[in-house]
Amino acid sequence: MLAQPNTKLHYRPDIDGLRAVAVLAVLFYHLRVGAFRGGFVGVDVFFVISGYLISAIILKDISAGKFSIASFYERRIRRIFPALVAALLGTALLAYFYFLPTELVDFSKSLLAALFSASNFFFWKSSGYFSAPMETKPLVHTWSLAVEEQFYIFLPIFLYLGHRYFPRRLKAAVIAIALVSLGISAVGAFRFPVATFYLPHTRAWELLLGVLISLEVFPEFRTALQRNLATVAGIAWISVGVFGISSTTPFPGLAALPPCLGTALIILAGRSGTSFVARALSLKPVVFVGLISYSLYLWHWPVLVFQHMNSMLLTAGPARLTKLLCIAVSFILATLSWRFVELPFRQNQRLLSRAAVFKVASVTALVVATIGLTAVRSEGFPSRYPAKAIQIASYLQYDSGKYFRGGKCFITEDYKTDDFDRADCLRQDPSRKNYLLLGDSHAAHLWYGLSTTFNGINLLQATASGCKPTITQPPFTDPTCAGLMNYIFSDYLPSHHVDRLLIAARWENEDLAPLSATLDWAKAQGIRVVLFGPIVQYDTALPRLLALSIRGNNPAIPDEHRVDQRPLDDKMADMAAQKGIEYFSFYRSLCGPQSCREFGADGAPLQFDYGHLTKEGSLLVAQLVQSTGDLR
Repeated sequence: MLAQPNTKLHYRPDIDGLRAVAVLAVLFYHLRVGAFRGGFVGVDVFFVISGYLISAIILKDISAGKFSIASFYERRIRRIFPALVAALLGTALLAYFYFLPTELVDFSKSLLAALFSASNFFFWKSSGYFSAPMETKPLVHTWSLAVEEQFYIFLPIFLYLGHRYFPRRLKAAVIAIALVSLGISAVGAFRFPVATFYLPHTRAWELLLGVLISLEVFPEFRTALQRNLATVAGIAWISVGVFGISSTTPFPGLAALPPCLGTALIILAGRSGTSFVARALSLKPVVFVGLISYSLYLWHWPVLVFQHMNSMLLTAGPARLTKLLCIAVSFILATLSWRFVELPFRQNQRLLSRAAVFKVASVTALVVATIGLTAVRSEGFPSRYPAKAIQIASYLQYDSGKYFRGGKCFITEDYKTDDFDRADCLRQDPSRKNYLLLGDSHAAHLWYGLSTTFNGINLLQATASGCKPTITQPPFTDPTCAGLMNYIFSDYLPSHHVDRLLIAARWENEDLAPLSATLDWAKAQGIRVVLFGPIVQYDTALPRLLALSIRGNNPAIPDEHRVDQRPLDDKMADMAAQKGIEYFSFYRSLCGPQSCREFGADGAPLQFDYGHLTKEGSLLVAQLVQSTGDLR
């Protein structure tokens, strides 16, 4: 028979405390507080909580014989929609003032997706390698809300039909579906990581874990000792996720089990009594953060995005002060949203009847959709910017495919190792010197300029996105990258002579040790190497910085947003000198003491995003390489 949850469904402040833990983990992760490198698992904590609470309400209504789909969605609209619309409209206003036309168009499309609970699909499909980074998309966090709403399209109907037609098998059915979802997620985290992160069927098991608690599948902890041990273990497992994993961990999959099971333990233990952990989570300040957690989740990310991209709150301030200011503003907005938007619509049932709720929601959705569609149709209201700024900003949609030889000699996550065209990309020419360009996209963007400038050289190319050109690869390396590098170092180079090996990548400090070993290996094999250092990078796309500098008549804007990698460049130059390796420094060739080259020929930006070269930029760099005499 179906579990009778009636006596278990009461307000639990410890669950609001759990919400506080979840939202603070996400907030500190987004603020890049080092210890919270896995803080994104706060979303998974939310999923388990949501699955439990919503299913408990549904099951209670079903057991009482008063369940109705209309009533369920009325509650969802009252709970979710008002605060979401307020955040969408507020973010849209900021986007109008701060975003370039092309950015406003992309934002408006994401606005429509968020409004209609489809943003997880939108950001999944728009997460290509050269797409704008997620740090520039103020609504990307709404993907999790979309997953929940998609899940709740099916859950109430499934539970109702299960209770009516197969009540004795309902628990087994939910367990089976959850296990299938977990299995797909575990495999997909390695094979299809982006889709697995965003899509509902790979997240369903997390919400279903909460449903299983409502269905009383698990035995309860009846003694105080059992509850205390369970909740301490629960907090420990959540902490494993928050502090023990990182963005490089294949996720969700099995890596999401600790925070989800930890959340389930705390919820389950609280059904039969209190515990030390529950009392700590029930403290008034903690509960308050939990109460505003939904609005805090909605508002914190747009605040961080606009501060990061446009210094909305503070210009050139200390990093710690900037973070504290972002936290303060996020909490203020969240508190106002909770008090004046969430509570009135949730608590005052007389304010709007059920029919009025659906009508108001429909009209409001129509208004927001009209705003988004108007921005798209107008191409982002370009009259807000000077013509020169618009021309520069158009490089934000730069098509780099043919200049990188994408899908052929440069392999992104959309392709497999077998798509690499060995016959063409590694074809040697006995009448010319054969140089092999090896690495990631920061190697691929050199191909056009080098192949055009050095006519006497046959330039081979073996490049893959995010792929470090080293003989050993870091943990969880993409199989496409690992396969390509293994072929080059274990098969191709030992059996084919190349006159130069050109190594380039988006270097980081942790790459120095494997890079050093690779250079030693090449020297032992008699392979002459030219090492390219870190490219000049910015914390946001160079074309937007140039467009903003034109609009504001402030040429210093790009300099203020440059990422300082000179220390890494110096380390790599010293390493190359010690090993007798030719080294090309972008910083020494493109930069002076205060500023760096920002344009190539014909007024084209040197780079089309944070660091990838345009074809004009690639030509300029190749000419600088030629002037140094490194490629002879």
